[in-house]
Amino acid sequence: MSTQCFSVIIAGGKGTRFWPLSRAKRPKQLLKIISQKSLIVETAERVYPISGRGQTLVVTLADQLNALRRELGGLAKNNFLAEPQGKNTAPCIGLAALEIVRRNPAATMIVLPADHWVRDGTAFRRILKTAVGLATRYDQLVTVGIRPDYPETGYGYIMKGKAAAGGPSSNGFTVKRFTEKPTLAVARRLIRQRALWNSGIFVWKASTLLELLMRYQPAMAAGLETIQRAASGKSLANPGPKLRAIIAREYKKMPSLSIDYAVMEKAGAEARVLTVEGDFGWSDVGSWEAVHRMMKKDGNGNAGQGRWLGLGTKNSLIHASDRLVVLLGMEHTAVVDTPDALLVGDLNRSQEVRDIVEELNRKGLGAYTA
Repeated sequence: MSTQCFSVIIAGGKGTRFWPLSRAKRPKQLLKIISQKSLIVETAERVYPISGRGQTLVVTLADQLNALRRELGGLAKNNFLAEPQGKNTAPCIGLAALEIVRRNPAATMIVLPADHWVRDGTAFRRILKTAVGLATRYDQLVTVGIRPDYPETGYGYIMKGKAAAGGPSSNGFTVKRFTEKPTLAVARRLIRQRALWNSGIFVWKASTLLELLMRYQPAMAAGLETIQRAASGKSLANPGPKLRAIIAREYKKMPSLSIDYAVMEKAGAEARVLTVEGDFGWSDVGSWEAVHRMMKKDGNGNAGQGRWLGLGTKNSLIHASDRLVVLLGMEHTAVVDTPDALLVGDLNRSQEVRDIVEELNRKGLGAYTA
């Protein structure tokens, strides 16, 4: 499978919801918040058995490029693509598709975020191989859906339809519709209707993705075509000054769109999208509350890293650095201790940590977010 399958790891996020551990120069994907390996190392190691190191690409922002190359020392330098600026996921996936088509016009690409958690890597790879088979056989866009554990309001949902050609044994289903970040009541109803979480993991032929970008997002596709012509068959991973300037110019003109909005929702309306259902233990690791949910806990529901002690404390998360952290009589509390900043907050409000970062920057305290 690896001869025609590439994995594309999207690694341009900043992870502001993990302040004070994450900073602009130390984004979420470089953090070791679940295990002794960073999130991006775990992601890469999960897909190496499918695509191989030679066909695993990483797309990141130019100012994060060197840090990611150091973190993934086993990948060649020409497997990293640098975006001049963040424009959401559609442009960066399009850029990766250009590079893949240059290397192998018939190749299938797996697209996955750098900062997700997966419990069962073997089951994960089995689902990806199924998705690759469907994308290759039917020339469709395939998204991996996750069987929900609870009514999460921060995720998108997929309502699946009929089994794909070949019957249920194909493990693929048509997508009836997408629902983005519903209310709690709607999320509960979607789960009763057997909807799936949208994992943000996609599989398709690189050429098909470029074709659909041209159809649904002509302005973005025009920019990508200009970049492709300027590259003249050379790798986008090692652009010279002239090509780098052209990429920056075209990126500046592109709209900032997610791949979901730019392509998936529109293709779904035309019956061009399939989903495969995964049940391998998954989280997008979107907040400190999500980290607490995944970690092993003591008898009082507390989880932590480093040296910590909880007395009369329940259902809390502690991330200690170099000193002992003690919680007395606390519940549903997040404590994240770093050398220059300490976060103490309601674990249930951990999605609001990104608001803290914005407030620090507004008040001239950007040194604590850099």
